Amino acid sequence: MNNYPNIFNPLNVKTMTLKNRIVMTPMGTNFGEQNGEMSFLHIQYYEQRAKGGTGLIILENASVDSPQGSNGTTQLRIDQDNYIPRLFKLCESVHKHGSCIAIQINHAGASAVSSRTGMQPVSASDIPSKQGGEIPRPLEISEIEAIARKYGEAAKRAQIAGFDAVEVHCGHSYLISQFLSPTTNKRTDEFGGSPVNRTRFASMVMSEVRKAVGPMFPILMRISADEMIEGGNTLDDMLNLMEYFQKEADIIDVSAGLNGSIQFQIDSNFLPDGWRSYMAKAVKEKFNKPAITVGNIRDPKIAEDILNRGDADLIGMGRGLIADPDWVNKVEFGNECDIRKCISCNVGCAGNRIGVNRPIRCTVNPAVNDGQDYLKKQVNKPCNVVVIGGGTAGLEAACTASEVGCTTFLLEKSDHLGGLAHEISKIPDKKRLADFPHYLIHRAKKQKNLFIFQNTCANVSKVKELNPDIIVNATGSNPLLPPIKGLHETMSKEDTKVFSILDMIQNIPQYPADMSGKKIVVIGGGAVGLDVVEFFAPRNASVSIVEMMPQIGKDLDPVSKVSTKALMKKYKVNQMPNTALQEVHDDYFLVKRDGIEEKLDFDYGFVCLGMRANSPLMNDLRDHFSSKEVEIYNIGDSVRARRIIDGTQEGRNIINILERRNFIS
Repeated sequence: MNNYPNIFNPLNVKTMTLKNRIVMTPMGTNFGEQNGEMSFLHIQYYEQRAKGGTGLIILENASVDSPQGSNGTTQLRIDQDNYIPRLFKLCESVHKHGSCIAIQINHAGASAVSSRTGMQPVSASDIPSKQGGEIPRPLEISEIEAIARKYGEAAKRAQIAGFDAVEVHCGHSYLISQFLSPTTNKRTDEFGGSPVNRTRFASMVMSEVRKAVGPMFPILMRISADEMIEGGNTLDDMLNLMEYFQKEADIIDVSAGLNGSIQFQIDSNFLPDGWRSYMAKAVKEKFNKPAITVGNIRDPKIAEDILNRGDADLIGMGRGLIADPDWVNKVEFGNECDIRKCISCNVGCAGNRIGVNRPIRCTVNPAVNDGQDYLKKQVNKPCNVVVIGGGTAGLEAACTASEVGCTTFLLEKSDHLGGLAHEISKIPDKKRLADFPHYLIHRAKKQKNLFIFQNTCANVSKVKELNPDIIVNATGSNPLLPPIKGLHETMSKEDTKVFSILDMIQNIPQYPADMSGKKIVVIGGGAVGLDVVEFFAPRNASVSIVEMMPQIGKDLDPVSKVSTKALMKKYKVNQMPNTALQEVHDDYFLVKRDGIEEKLDFDYGFVCLGMRANSPLMNDLRDHFSSKEVEIYNIGDSVRARRIIDGTQEGRNIINILERRNFIS
């Protein structure tokens, strides 16, 4: 704790005392009941973070006016009294671990979806909250006044339920934000135009909330300090606007971005730890109130430095506490090397919830709700587990098996562990990805019954020597190279300019920072191809990307989609959807679009058509061990090329194999 005196310095705000400066910021989960009530799964999720030492937990946004103001299928509600009992249970569960808890109250406005609410969305004006969004109906003045009162009523319910504070959401393209932003407020009455008019609704809401909860109950206010979008409010604009509606706020939660700039709201992985702290500093200095800063903060040293500099008073962590609910305890008690850091991939959190309306999951944490409960299970008889492949899936399986008492052997053919994640993390903008294999390797080295053999090619004879009860095949994937004319003859060969992404990674130090005049053509518009585009486009190369399907980046998470689209627009990347590769030559690709063939000359050509499963031993293993009561468990990309999250979950699921084979009773 002495290493981080600022993190563990308590903070008093009116009736609330925080034991440390770490705040779990509000994030939707899709854990709620269909009627808007908090589920017990929900309560378990938040209690895990309270057990982990978090100073303040801010519950995800709850609707003050449903269905009109709802922004999710299972969004929490606080617009009626019947939601109070379950919220009270949540507060009890969090308080018993010494954490404080607040609830964020909100109206979605134009971010609501009619297919979920059964009615047209409403807003300040008839401007969608995002590109392609539904056109909302402008609110009448009487409706605006009624909604403001609903915020006050919701805040009172929060106080009754036992929350320590309430947060009013004034950012991120929700209703109050839609009034504040010139991109969505085109009104000509007293709620539009000038700063005082655009802030009138926010001021009314804050006044209603204060009137409802009294003078000593803490009120937080979340803002998009810089909307980071063309025509939107800048930081200077927001500092001016806040003069009109910050009076009743006791803590200002300083975020950024709108729907159209979501990569700065739910930070992209290339943004550095704490990059937004200058915004909190500006807010704090102007209004002399405690400020929360957020923005990819994973490293406790950076959190401590932000506090020490006085940029902010509180450190907001969202996805970092999904990844590791014990982050605070690990920092406090000197175990920071054990932190399972979020890699900001946005796959299991934003990708699940925003992208496809699923409950959240996590790429690096296969037990978002259960925490470390699996460690309560221990084998009841000797069990040998042999894991073939030391990528992230294999490492998770090996660590889990050894942690519950199995004698575990990990065989890796290369001289390093981490698999494809290790390789991809060499791309500068993907360097945060390395945190996951580093964590797994550190975890593996702590296990006395886990034996790791690198530079070791697995074969049936070697596996047999280890007398396995369970064999885990985690041999990963290789680049997909379909039978296209010229591809196999030119790919990665001498005197050609045709490469895979792995070739690019191996040669990263050789590419100059300025590649003006060089032509790059990428075949494949999925995540792998876009990694190549994102590397070369900022180097001023002339980049084209070819995709056979109608959409480039179709399967990306919603944050990466917006970020990638912005990058390609900024650097004028030539996008060629509905275009198929026909032939590969030494210095050009022959492609076909709308029945017309076209030559694409290049200085560097990259074929990135995805990955395919690589399972060279599976048939031999099955032939040799099928009659010997040995379980063969194929996981990760060696089943089918997918994402890291799938392999991590399957690695942890070795617990289920052990239970089924009666090694765990």
